[in-house]
Amino acid sequence: LTGEPMPVEKSKGDAVVAGTINKSGSIVFRATRVGKDTALARIIGMVKRAQNSKPPIGRLADVIAAVFVPTVMIISVVSALVWLNFGPDPGVAFAMVSATTVLIIACPCALGLATPMSVMVGVGKAAEAGVLIRNGEALQTASRITAMILDKTGTITLGAPKVTDILLANENTEENVLLLVASLESGSEHPLAEAIVDSAKDRGLFDNQATYDVEDFHAIAGHGVSGSINGKHLLFGNEKLMKSQGVSVAGYVEKAQQMAADAKTPMYFSVDGKLAAVIAVADPIKEDSVSAIRRLQQSGIRVVMLTGDNRATAQAVAIKVGVTEFFAEVLPEDKAQKVVELQQAGEIVGMTGDGINDAPALAMANVGFAIGTGTDVAIESADITLMRGSLHGLADAIAVSKATLRNIKQNLFGAFVYNAAGIPFAAGVLYPLFGMLLSPVVAGAAMAFSSVTVVSNANRLRLFKPENH
Repeated sequence: LTGEPMPVEKSKGDAVVAGTINKSGSIVFRATRVGKDTALARIIGMVKRAQNSKPPIGRLADVIAAVFVPTVMIISVVSALVWLNFGPDPGVAFAMVSATTVLIIACPCALGLATPMSVMVGVGKAAEAGVLIRNGEALQTASRITAMILDKTGTITLGAPKVTDILLANENTEENVLLLVASLESGSEHPLAEAIVDSAKDRGLFDNQATYDVEDFHAIAGHGVSGSINGKHLLFGNEKLMKSQGVSVAGYVEKAQQMAADAKTPMYFSVDGKLAAVIAVADPIKEDSVSAIRRLQQSGIRVVMLTGDNRATAQAVAIKVGVTEFFAEVLPEDKAQKVVELQQAGEIVGMTGDGINDAPALAMANVGFAIGTGTDVAIESADITLMRGSLHGLADAIAVSKATLRNIKQNLFGAFVYNAAGIPFAAGVLYPLFGMLLSPVVAGAAMAFSSVTVVSNANRLRLFKPENH
């Protein structure tokens, strides 16, 4: 619940949170908070408060129409009065034609279409890029984002431990070492054991041959495991296990320490009392996270990493992906507070996460982005969902948002200028010079053409393509 990719050790007297997973053994607990007092209920409450506190974005079309429509009606009345009092006979006919033509040609249909047409096309364009946008406000606001907060576990990283390094200490091959260790760990529920077995499966080792039969298996608490395969005595665990069993790890301790400094968990593997390999397990960074974060930074967005994981791991990941600002060991309620702090500093904040603990921050942000492979609570709290799980979806969503907002402004400008330019002709300025009075039929055609222009310009947005990556 708090954001670590690896389970946290719990002992007698520790607090545990409902909804988390007990990875090994059995557990007896006493409920100290139930119903609305539970951690999940409090998180849901924070989400609701954050959603209600969001100010609605102003609609530019509404602002323009609020001024434009009364102005047009006044011009229509004034035009009728001028023709009635100063125009040729029959004055009433000229007044009626002039007033009607002004109202028709200035009808703000195009203004009403300008925003929703662009938003509709923009939302569809985003969907093509695997980005699902809930509403037009999120699409528009995304274009103004100045700071993007990224959760670490499951957002920048895969969110599950994997084998990252196999350092061989003898003539064994990586495949043979991994198969031996996976066979030894195949009956264990420990997350590191699962990572070893999953990595062996990913390499197809179990497809070619079954795991070896393990005899005399023992789990040594706090150290590792031991067992025998085909008469060979195997040990797999930490440095303490190797030292207690008299296995020399000289020459590999420093390399293991370097792995640990790189946010990895190194483990030693020995065969018949001799070191065979050092295997490192970590929550790996997604393949495209570095390039996606670089895209965000190149577009002028301040990128901040936020995580409930420990500081050493957070710092190692931040360095790898090129993020200079990060906050570690952050509780769920504090994540939302970090969003507020950036907003108070004048930033338009986007928040990207995948877990329950990210939900309050997702709701509090100006735009919340949820990873589609994450939890339902996170997806429900966010404004935009990245279906592909790639952070390139963020840059794509922002690019589509900027293109859409640009298109909306073009539509609003075109519709307003077009309608405003036609009003003097509808009022009859050409009559004293050329004896021409614009017909309401022609005004209707001109008004319809302005709507066609807006719709056509909105559809031009379909040709937009986000930057290749």
